Amino acid sequence: MSLAADLIRRIEANGPMTLAEYMGLCLMHPEHGYYTTRDPLGAAGDFITAPEISQMFGELLGLCLAQVWLTQGAPRSVLAELGPGRGTLMADMLRATRGVPAFHEAIDIHLVEASRPLRKAQKAALKGHEVTWHDSIETLPEAPLLLVANEFFDALPIRQMQRAGDGWRERMVGLRNGVLTFGLSEPKPMPLLAHRTQDTTEGDIVEISPVAAMIAEVLGRRITRHGGAALIFDYGDWRAQGDTFQALRGHAPVDPLDTPGEADLTAHVDFEAIARASAAAHTRLTTQGTFLERLGITGRAQALARDLSGDALTAHVAAHRRLTHPEEMGTLFKVLGLYPVSGEPPPGLEK
Repeated sequence: MSLAADLIRRIEANGPMTLAEYMGLCLMHPEHGYYTTRDPLGAAGDFITAPEISQMFGELLGLCLAQVWLTQGAPRSVLAELGPGRGTLMADMLRATRGVPAFHEAIDIHLVEASRPLRKAQKAALKGHEVTWHDSIETLPEAPLLLVANEFFDALPIRQMQRAGDGWRERMVGLRNGVLTFGLSEPKPMPLLAHRTQDTTEGDIVEISPVAAMIAEVLGRRITRHGGAALIFDYGDWRAQGDTFQALRGHAPVDPLDTPGEADLTAHVDFEAIARASAAAHTRLTTQGTFLERLGITGRAQALARDLSGDALTAHVAAHRRLTHPEEMGTLFKVLGLYPVSGEPPPGLEK
């Protein structure tokens, strides 16, 4: 049975499903899920992430977290990544921090990854390192946590709420003539969105992600109890507003209800909601380009360029531009840092 047929069967039996349920099944269905059945990254996939563009991204993040570790007294720590792709980012972080005295001896590497094909790629990329994999963030060890999440939160299931008077209608996935279609629930109160009645009007859409809030709560609790820091990179803004649900297949946008399980489904990240759910202190939301420049990416790019020429140099310059330029990933992507309330923000970020 195809995923589309399975979804239709579920809706016929139980009625319309929430967008969160639809998104979760499309991405993580054990037999037909987008992430469980393929490697979605790079030229053969549907998107490319910053670590795949240049080694500089991972190098700077590794040194940033190593500095956090030093500032907090060099404790035995967990170095972790959520949704680590092919393992490129973690490999670059580890290579860049080899020269930090005692750092590698003090860290245990943990990856939160549900995709079996990607776990295989990560194992190859991190050959020679002892790595522990997790299906959930909740099983990470109770210890100081140095964590990065790059383009992880955008793939978490969302619910869409449309303002209806003093209440909200939820956008649902149902059937019309046997075909998947969007619809709206009856109006209902949403205490969770009480604070959004001041900045929305009739018909406005607000997206929420209960899963993202849960993960942020766990991160904040771990960092508050044990120390460390989290660096969260994604596209989005401080407060969610409007319909940002989208599907990408073959590097091109498609209808999210077409060919379920065959397209990458994402939504913009509400960084305010992550900060609100976390008990830890949070930094100002900062553009990726500004953050990387503060960490010295231009100097690193110039140093690497000295040994390059021809096409390799051209590609290197283009990679630096793509990561930092305002018209590319520089302003599209943002970074939020979480850190202990009594501590200092990670390098490159401000209170």
